[in-house]
Amino acid sequence: MKGLFTQVRSYDRSVRLLMVNQFTINLGFYMLMPYLAAHLSGTLGLAGWIVGLVLGVRNFSQQGMFLVGGTLADRLGYKPMIVAGCVLRTLGFATLGLVDSLPALLAASAATGLAGALFNPAVRAYLAADAGERRVEAFALFNVFYQAGILLGPLVGMVLTGVDFRVTCLVSAAIFALLSAVQIRALPARRSEDTGRQDGDGDQGVLAQWRGILANRPFLLFSVAMIGSYVLSFQVYLALPLEVRRLGGDGESGTAAVAVLFAVSGLSTILGQTRVTAWCRARYEPGQALVRGLAAMGLAFVPLLLATAVPVPESGIGLWLLAAAPPTLAALLLALGTMIAYPFEMDTIVRLSGDRLVATHYGLYNTICGIGITVGNLGTGAALDAARAAGMPALPWITLCALGLACAASLYGLHRTGRLAAPASEPLAATV
Repeated sequence: MKGLFTQVRSYDRSVRLLMVNQFTINLGFYMLMPYLAAHLSGTLGLAGWIVGLVLGVRNFSQQGMFLVGGTLADRLGYKPMIVAGCVLRTLGFATLGLVDSLPALLAASAATGLAGALFNPAVRAYLAADAGERRVEAFALFNVFYQAGILLGPLVGMVLTGVDFRVTCLVSAAIFALLSAVQIRALPARRSEDTGRQDGDGDQGVLAQWRGILANRPFLLFSVAMIGSYVLSFQVYLALPLEVRRLGGDGESGTAAVAVLFAVSGLSTILGQTRVTAWCRARYEPGQALVRGLAAMGLAFVPLLLATAVPVPESGIGLWLLAAAPPTLAALLLALGTMIAYPFEMDTIVRLSGDRLVATHYGLYNTICGIGITVGNLGTGAALDAARAAGMPALPWITLCALGLACAASLYGLHRTGRLAAPASEPLAATV
C-alpha cells in the first residue's frame, strides 16, 4: 500500500483529487443503492413493479444522458459538470430518504442517474488530460480507488441502514454535499481546447460533433467489441450470486458465500491492479493487453462450467464448497481480466478520439456499453431460466465463455488491422 500512495503522490494535485473524488462518489453511492429496493418494498410497501420502475428510471436517466453529459463537459468545461453532478446527487439522495410519494421518488431517482451522466465522462476526460503520457498508470490507480469505494460503501450502508434507511440517505447526501464544496474550492478549472470550436451556432456545432464521432468507425467498432467486458463483469452482481444461492440457499451460509464473492472481487483489484498494469505494460501493446483481458474474462466461467459435472452433495461442507468455490474463482478471474483491460481500454478511447472531444467520446462509449449491459443481462437471465427448465446447468456458462472469447477475437482483429491505433490528425491538448 505504501507503494500505491507513492504512485498517487507522483501525480499533479488535480489527478490526486479526482481519484479521491471517485472513491468518495462510489462510497456515497454504494452505501445507499444496494438497500434502496428493500426500503421501497419494505418500509414504503410499494409494489414490485413500482420498485422496478424507480430503479429503472435511475438507470435509464444515466445511460440515456451520458452522451449529453460528455458533450456538455467538452463545451462548458470538466469542472462544472463534475460539481453539477455531485450537487444533483446530493439533492437526489436526500429526497429519496425524505419522500414517499411516487412522483417525488421518480424525480429523485432520475436526478441521481442524471448526476452520474454529468460527472462520469467529465472525470475520465479530466483525468486523461492531466495525466498526459502516464494516463494508463493513472487509470490503473483510478480503478483502485473506484473499487475501494464499491467495497467499503455497502459495509458503511449496512451499519447505517441498521439504524434507519433515511439516515443512510442523509449521510450519503452529506458526503456528496461535502464533495461538491471541496471540488468547488480545490479542483482547478479544466476545459477541452475543442470548447468554442463550433460550426455555426451551438446546436449545429453539437450535431456536427456527434456526426463526426459517429463517423469514427474504429471507435464504434471498439465500443461494440468492449460491450462483452461489461456484460461479463456485471455477472458478479447477477449470475454468480444467483448460482451461489441456487446451490447454497438463502440462509446464512449462502449470504456468507456471496459476501466472500464480493470481497474477493474488490480486494483483488485494490491489491493487484497497479502490479498487473505494470506487468502488462512492460510486455504487451495496448491491443494485446485488451485481447488478453477479454479472454481472461471469458475463461473466468470455466470453473463454473466444470462444476456442473460434479454431483451436488445434499448438505454439509461439500455443498457449501461447491456453491462458493467456483463462483469465487470466477469472480477472481473476472477481476483479473478487468485489471488487465481497464487502463488500456480507457487509454484507447482517448487515442481513438485523437484527443478531441474526449468527454463526448466517453459519453457515447458509456451509452453503447450501457445498452449492451441491459441486453446482455436479459440474455443471461434467459439463459439461466432456460438452463433450469431444461436441466442444462452448463448452458449459461458456455454462453458467457463464448461471449468473452468472441469479444477477444474481435479485439484481436481490430488490433491486427491497426484500428486501435491513434488517428493521424494532430491532437488537441486540454487547457486551463
